[in-house]
Amino acid sequence: MLIRAAGEGDVAAIWRIMQPTLRAGETYTLPRDVTEEDALAYWRAPGNEVFVALDAGEIVGTYCLRPNQRGGGAHVGNAGYMTAPWATGRGVARAMCAHSLEQARQRGYRAMQFNFVVSSNERAVRLWQSFGFEIVGRLPSAFEHPRLGFVDALVLYRLL
Repeated sequence: MLIRAAGEGDVAAIWRIMQPTLRAGETYTLPRDVTEEDALAYWRAPGNEVFVALDAGEIVGTYCLRPNQRGGGAHVGNAGYMTAPWATGRGVARAMCAHSLEQARQRGYRAMQFNFVVSSNERAVRLWQSFGFEIVGRLPSAFEHPRLGFVDALVLYRLL
């Protein structure tokens, strides 16, 4: 699995990954009917570094890395990850998490925090925990899942 910084030529492939994830509405707080333009503006916002994961030359995942907060909280990183639905189970998210932690260290972040992990996304929670993230907060019924109704959101944290 090759992971590299995203370029302008990757935007269409990134949207092909984002669209089904966002339309499903099960893991991100963006509206399910978000436009391509707004979704990409969110992912590629100023201050976000965007990366893509390639398997056999095909872009199968993307993540963005940014400071979790500004000012006094800028030493803590934050990341969001999306894997192409057709590439699930191939280690894409694991490779992106490992890469993002190394990139965060290189940029001088002292910790990584995930602010809003939907608790029903059990696979992701287990993966983040396997990388040493701890659940440090639980937000009861903070996410309205399209099938499960209101579910908790988790805050995960680990030192780098």
